[in-house]
Amino acid sequence: MISPKKIQAIGEEIAILWDNGEESFYKMEALRAESPSAENKGESDLMGNKIGGTDQKSFPGVRVTNWEIIGGYAIQFNFSDGHNTGIYSYELLLELAN
Repeated sequence: MISPKKIQAIGEEIAILWDNGEESFYKMEALRAESPSAENKGESDLMGNKIGGTDQKSFPGVRVTNWEIIGGYAIQFNFSDGHNTGIYSYELLLELAN
């Protein structure tokens, strides 16, 4: 499985150098908008009905303040608006880069 070799904040972007040599760049505001958290995307009840989530798709000025590797399969970003519950799998990050 591909994994990050180096992660760096550059201006308003997060840059990831993957262990296969590929580089990906992500706008911090876009990462916040694409957070896979239940707080952001909502979740389904037993009947498949969506509960919660937000319709907000724009987070102007939001910055990534910190990040942490989670279990060798994902990155958890902390954002300047206090959001920190999204766990971004490496697979999701690679999809977002394309």
